[in-house]
Amino acid sequence: MRIVLTWRDKAEQCIYDLAFKPDGTQLILAAGNRLLVYDASDGTLLQPLKGHKDTVYCVAYAKDGLWSPEQKSVSKHKSSSKITCCSWTNDGQYLALGMFNGIISLRNKNGEEKVKIERPGGSLSPIWSICWNPSREEHNDILAVADWGQKLSFYQLSGKQIGKDRSLNFDPCCISYFTKGEYILLGGSDKQVSLFTKDGVRLGTVGEQNSWVWTCKVKPDSNYVVVGCQDGTISFYLIIFSTVHGLYKDRYAYRDSMTDVIVQHLITEQKVRIKCKELVKKIAIYKNRLAIQLPEKILIYELYSDDSSDMHYRVKEKIIKKFECNLLVVCADHIILCQEKRLQCLSFSGVKEREWQMESLIRYIKVIGGPPGREGLLVGLKNGQILKIFVDNLFAIVLLKQATAVRCLDMSASRNKLAVVDENDTCLVYDIHTKELLFQEPNANSVAWNTQCEDMLCFSGGGYLNIKASNFPVHQQKLQGFVVGYNGSKIFCLHVFSMSSVEVPQSAPMYQYLDRKMFKEAYQIACLGVTDTDWRELAMEALEGLEFETAKKAFTRVQDLRYLELINSIEERKKRGETNNDLFLADVFSYQGKFHEAAKLYKRSGHENLALDMYTDLRMFEYAKDFLGSGDPKETKMLITKQADWARNINEPKAAVEMYISAGEHVKAIEISGDHGWVDMLIDIARKLDKAEREPLLMCAHYFKKLDNPGYAAETYLKIGDLKSLVQLHVETQRWDEAFALGEKHPEFKDDIYMPYAQWLAENDRFEEAQKAFHKAGRQGEAVRVLEQLTHNAVVESRFNDAAYYYWMLSMQCLDIAQDPAQKDTMLSKFHHFQHLAELYHGYHAIQRYTEEPFSFHLPETLFNISRFLLHSLTKNTPLGISKVNTLFTLAKQSKALGAYKLARHAYDKLRGLQIPARFQKSIELGSLTIRSKPFHDSEELVPLCYRCSTNNPLLNNLGNVCINCRQPFVFSASSYEVLHLVEFYLEEGITDEEAVSLIDLEAPRHKRENKWQEIASNNSQTLRLDETMDSMGDDDPFTAKLSFEQGGSEFVPVVVSRSVLRSMSRRDVLIKRWPPPLQWQYFRSLLPDASITMCPSCFQMFHSEDYELLVLQHTRCPYCRRHINDPGP
Repeated sequence: MRIVLTWRDKAEQCIYDLAFKPDGTQLILAAGNRLLVYDASDGTLLQPLKGHKDTVYCVAYAKDGLWSPEQKSVSKHKSSSKITCCSWTNDGQYLALGMFNGIISLRNKNGEEKVKIERPGGSLSPIWSICWNPSREEHNDILAVADWGQKLSFYQLSGKQIGKDRSLNFDPCCISYFTKGEYILLGGSDKQVSLFTKDGVRLGTVGEQNSWVWTCKVKPDSNYVVVGCQDGTISFYLIIFSTVHGLYKDRYAYRDSMTDVIVQHLITEQKVRIKCKELVKKIAIYKNRLAIQLPEKILIYELYSDDSSDMHYRVKEKIIKKFECNLLVVCADHIILCQEKRLQCLSFSGVKEREWQMESLIRYIKVIGGPPGREGLLVGLKNGQILKIFVDNLFAIVLLKQATAVRCLDMSASRNKLAVVDENDTCLVYDIHTKELLFQEPNANSVAWNTQCEDMLCFSGGGYLNIKASNFPVHQQKLQGFVVGYNGSKIFCLHVFSMSSVEVPQSAPMYQYLDRKMFKEAYQIACLGVTDTDWRELAMEALEGLEFETAKKAFTRVQDLRYLELINSIEERKKRGETNNDLFLADVFSYQGKFHEAAKLYKRSGHENLALDMYTDLRMFEYAKDFLGSGDPKETKMLITKQADWARNINEPKAAVEMYISAGEHVKAIEISGDHGWVDMLIDIARKLDKAEREPLLMCAHYFKKLDNPGYAAETYLKIGDLKSLVQLHVETQRWDEAFALGEKHPEFKDDIYMPYAQWLAENDRFEEAQKAFHKAGRQGEAVRVLEQLTHNAVVESRFNDAAYYYWMLSMQCLDIAQDPAQKDTMLSKFHHFQHLAELYHGYHAIQRYTEEPFSFHLPETLFNISRFLLHSLTKNTPLGISKVNTLFTLAKQSKALGAYKLARHAYDKLRGLQIPARFQKSIELGSLTIRSKPFHDSEELVPLCYRCSTNNPLLNNLGNVCINCRQPFVFSASSYEVLHLVEFYLEEGITDEEAVSLIDLEAPRHKRENKWQEIASNNSQTLRLDETMDSMGDDDPFTAKLSFEQGGSEFVPVVVSRSVLRSMSRRDVLIKRWPPPLQWQYFRSLLPDASITMCPSCFQMFHSEDYELLVLQHTRCPYCRRHINDPGP
């Protein structure tokens, strides 16, 4: 807000009152006993009016007469106190009287008192000035009251006070409203006129005087104010209300009613009002921040959310401090104050962090973005210098210097170009990196770059909006105001106090780019906003210019599928290696209806047939004849072909077929016959054709297959000797016997037969047969995948016996693939993993049956051994489907039953830490209680013995299924899971498997030994133990001597035997797992030759011979790998 003194004069006596003529041209003053008439425009005294003998205290211009026409005389009414002031309502129906005793009387036009308002101060607060708000927009009549109790108050016509009294700190002598009622003038003993809002918020001083102000008025419908004083001074002022606003992208904040801030979203047109109840001096907006400077503080607001359309602001910080600045800028974490040549950066807590001193006055400042706390500022100076400042850096970067002062600045979206408007109204555009002046345009007062297009800017000036794309000529259209933003096709324009969003079509710059064949740039402009016609024009131009990517996007925009299909077909042809642009352009012309131009291009590119096809498709047979010319020997054939095509087009296919056959166009004849399902005609054609005419015969076969005549198709394939297609035919028709017979004669088609056969089996839920077929076809990957799926399904369905079998098959499949050196390590790792899983699931099958089924099929000792085996094997990850709860539950029950009370107690303790199913809960709780009544030790009869070092191992072994003393892995029976009396041994380096077997097969003379086994009998079992007092067998058996090892060692030391030891062994004492390559064979020595052990020749699992024979008798196959008893081993 700026106050300008327009003119001043001085009368000889006190100015008690003044009034403007209704049109505002003249001013009349009461000065002593005279009336002075002035010209309001320049303060010229037009004439003094005399005639009053005493002092004139009040003057007014008549608007519609003093009396109403029906009244013949003036009516008079008595008042209880001296009347000091009065004011009529806007409609003239009510009169407010202010009295010396502090009472306000509201009367109707008949003089009857309707409302009486008593001020709190009474006679000590005389009512000195009152005035009704002249605004037509207010819903209620509002009376402003100024009394000498130094208070300003507001009342409704009903007498109800609006708000609280506002303290003035001076005696008011006059009060008056602006014409529209938005502001109030108040003068009095403080020797100045103050400006207030209509709500009583003081905004500032209009003019300071040398004596009391007795009267002040506003010129009708203007911002001119006249002031009359005690000493006779008359002052005429102009109040200039400056625009206080801020803009960032699509958010515009501006001051309203001097005390409010309105934030407007320029895209959605949403508005939000923030009431500050104080004079708003400066506004700054940036992203989600809004800063408002008030007389004594700065408020910083933030948005509630990150939503781009959110318009809800809340106070983030308050800086309670008075600042003087010309410009205010807000960033994410700072505010920037600009005062002439100085810039100050303050944190939101009001702490000054850094300061920059410029060489000249700062004329323009703008935030250009950046990371929070490190934003960049664009600063323009009066001396023409343009700088970039980062709020976290003390040093300013000079971008460039020009000779003229800066008025407005903007930087392009990519920060490569800078647009400047100088004091000469010239828009200059520079390259920031090279400092080169790219171009300049006259008549500019503001400039803005398009935020979505790097090469577009707009500037305003002289009542025109100018849009410039690249270095093309400027496009103009009429526009009032200043351009402040340019986003896509929207231009944000500030005119006087209002911000508007103008939709500008981008057609003109788009056509400028099109004229220069700059299709990609034209597309970018079109994206900002053009009509559908412009989009189609762009698409056609780009298509004719063979710029297919742009054409495709433009046709997509107008949803023209026909041209999109053309572009896709051309792109496919280009991918296939076609490069003839004439051919592509000919296709484009033909689509556009330019047939003759297309035909010329087809001919030029050597594709006359395409031109002929085009004319034929359009039934332009005369043009086709002209195009072909005469004298060509192929002409007859062409004409017949055309006639045939015509016959085909007019739905006479039989005639067309005959014509095609006579023209030698067998392919087309076959195609029509096939499409119409004429098998007889196809048979005639196929049998007449020579076997060298492969393509038409293949088409015949194709249609035979399609028409469900595989016998004729097979005949045709045999005619041309196409065995591969014959195989495919058998496969497609699922005639597997014929396919297998053909595969026997021609092994090279084995994969083509067995692969589909395997897939067919898999689709018909014959997965095991499918797996074998995949394997037979050499597709190990598919075979493995089928097995993995079968295995997973078996586990999910709790068929653990099947899962063990499938895992074993999977391991053997991996072993087969491991023969490939490239996959050896990976597949061997998988082999061992799957073997381990097979053993786990094979054992867990018994546990699962025990826990789920009402009757047990296994001996307690077997269940005890299995659960121990599983517990020792599940030290790390538990495989899918195997329940630790079931395993521990089985172990606990069988341990308790067999007298292993310590182990049972341990199992119950472990179970308490797991999630127990409800059906086991009661049994486990009861078992946990009853086991405490048992001794805290295990039965010695159950303790497993290591057959290498003769050490008794604990039932619960932390090392797993190995000896705690010598670390020798135990070998378990695959049925009873007892530890077998076997010790694995390894061959010395240099001994091959074949040599080892031959040495073992040599029967060496053996010394007869005294049987020194000791038998221990108990209720449930018999145990054989070697007498510890017996002499070492090392003297008799060299292998026994090799069993020795270093006591207490933590590392496993394997038994390695030499040729002499091998020679001393008996063949019946040695078991050999003869693994296929790349695995090594495994050798095991039985230490109790009389106790027979049987090994399955397929899966190499060990069993007590009696157990194995019983199981084989029951199932006629190996219980582990399901090898049938009559199948030969590997």
